[in-house]
Amino acid sequence: MIDRMQVGVVYYPEQWDSARWEADIKQMREAGVTVVRLAEFAWCRMEPAPEKYTFDWLDEVIGLFAQNDIAVILCTPTNTPPRWLTDQHPDVLPINASGMTTHAGVRGHRCFNSISLKYYAASIINQMAIRYGSHPGVIGWQIDNEFWMLDCHCPRCNTTFRQWLIQKYETVSKLNEAWGTIVWSGEYSDWQQVTVPYGGSRFQNPSYLLDFARFQWDMMELFLTEQINTIRQYSKQQFITHNFHTYPPRLNLHQLGRALDVASFDYYPNTDPHKQTTGPYSGALSLDVTRGIKRKNFYIMEQLSGAPGCWFPSWRAPYPGFIRAFTWQAIAKGADKVLHFRWRSATIGAEQFWQGLIDPSNVPGRRFLEFSQLAQEVNRLSPKLIDTTFQHQVAILMSHENMEAMRIQYQSDGFDYYENIKDYHRILTKLGVGCDVIEVGAPLDQYKLVIVPSLYVVNEETANRLEQFAQAGGTVLLTFRSGVKMENNHHIETMLPGYLQKSSGIYVEEYDAIGQSTQAIRDEDGETYTASIWCDIVSLQGAEAIAWYQDEFYSGTPAITCNRVGKGKVYYVATHPDEAYLRKLITRLAKEQHIKYDANLPDGVQIIERFNESNKYLFIMNLSRVDVTVPLESPGYSLLSAEKREKKIELAPYELDILEIPLSSG
Repeated sequence: MIDRMQVGVVYYPEQWDSARWEADIKQMREAGVTVVRLAEFAWCRMEPAPEKYTFDWLDEVIGLFAQNDIAVILCTPTNTPPRWLTDQHPDVLPINASGMTTHAGVRGHRCFNSISLKYYAASIINQMAIRYGSHPGVIGWQIDNEFWMLDCHCPRCNTTFRQWLIQKYETVSKLNEAWGTIVWSGEYSDWQQVTVPYGGSRFQNPSYLLDFARFQWDMMELFLTEQINTIRQYSKQQFITHNFHTYPPRLNLHQLGRALDVASFDYYPNTDPHKQTTGPYSGALSLDVTRGIKRKNFYIMEQLSGAPGCWFPSWRAPYPGFIRAFTWQAIAKGADKVLHFRWRSATIGAEQFWQGLIDPSNVPGRRFLEFSQLAQEVNRLSPKLIDTTFQHQVAILMSHENMEAMRIQYQSDGFDYYENIKDYHRILTKLGVGCDVIEVGAPLDQYKLVIVPSLYVVNEETANRLEQFAQAGGTVLLTFRSGVKMENNHHIETMLPGYLQKSSGIYVEEYDAIGQSTQAIRDEDGETYTASIWCDIVSLQGAEAIAWYQDEFYSGTPAITCNRVGKGKVYYVATHPDEAYLRKLITRLAKEQHIKYDANLPDGVQIIERFNESNKYLFIMNLSRVDVTVPLESPGYSLLSAEKREKKIELAPYELDILEIPLSSG
């Protein structure tokens, strides 16, 4: 593995005349490219007929990259099985709940459980690994491309799901109990009656549907690990990754991430000027989520290079500085490699209007020049930044099981688990507070504040861990719809928030799912704010109220509470307050825990800190379309301009700076 930050591109040599390869690669090198991704959609070119392999073209292009000191990441091509495979073995193709087959012609037309797919995938991956597993020009592998939930209902998935359930529950009677199938006369008397959820109604048994999601996560993990095991027979030093995309996914990112050496993400920040008040903050969350998959730095396998299109009407052109700024945002958040999609816009196929760095004319324009500036900067600064780390004191706990369980059963009009996480994360980002987004079961030792939005499905162990964290001096912030379900997706048979009742010091008498309506809340200072989505009506059982509802029949009852637990505190937010109140609440918690924050950051400005033994590196980014002035707490040396920055820094739209500040002064 190359121990440096790298900027590169996604390249499709099979889509271009081979006479262009050498010129393209030389131009990449001159632009500062040090890494490329190849071959994720090239199965038919590598294996044009069953077990007839043609790698000469790939040998040639990898050799050209090696001659130009550009490293290669190879992809396993299983996202696009060739037509000979789907024609001869139609079991490769997924079938949806209505019985319709996903035919070849786009991509992703493969069932993770298909025996034929597994056989031919193992065969070509084995051939690739033999050939390139110790190739000095190949530094890593990407498995498949952009996993998503297929909800496949083919005969093989039906049989495999039943086997998975037999292994989990052993007997039909235990399955009936775990799923509560007595409802609607749904009890099974024989294993053969148990199938995948034909018909696809989202209103089927919620325990059943959650298990079907868990089954798919397990099968995707198996599909992933089988490919990894094949590669590892011949590759010991190359990294293995997968490029997740489009958050929030229905995947269990943490489960799939366990098999990877490093997690990756495909990052396309929105270029629409109307999205600029929210998009940079949503992007910041996506990057923190990706870093949390492995709890370490990650890669970007696809980064915006121009206006996306083809899957939807084309986006707005990226504003000058946009491409550079958002790549630096990804790097600041922990991306050690960033590959831009794509080198040149396609002239053939369905993605012709998803812009690359260079247009089909092959004439470099402003996007290419901006990318070249970026690549040169990263290459120059990599030695200083590559080993820097984060020292975050705040974490948000995120659960894919919670997300799926609440997707299965609506909670209220407008309720969205991930959007609620966004709201809390956005406040932290606006206050300049670094945050890790981690799975519910991750260690909490390094943190002072843990935010746990809507911990809907929860067990006693998790509840005890959060209580112990508070006992030791930490602050836990819980929100409404916590402690509702047990792991089998049954509603808990006690007052909410269930297992969290003791630590929160409250119980929920009833609730009002207000959805898009609003409710007024008043805090201790007599200030009034609005809230929406949900209102838990709580009874104090040791906690004290710090804000109260002002409307409806429960006017005057607690809306936000605080309970002292050992050396720490547990807050319970019984509704979803507006941004003004969330900012005030998070500021209060930061003060109590002596967590540094900046109340004066201009809108659109993000500040990220990274450290080594001697210095703090301060990334200051203006991700907006207006000029800003950012006050500086400590003077620093600009790594980009080689100038000293004293009391403030002025940034034009999408401009940034990186300050080196000795720890003795910062």
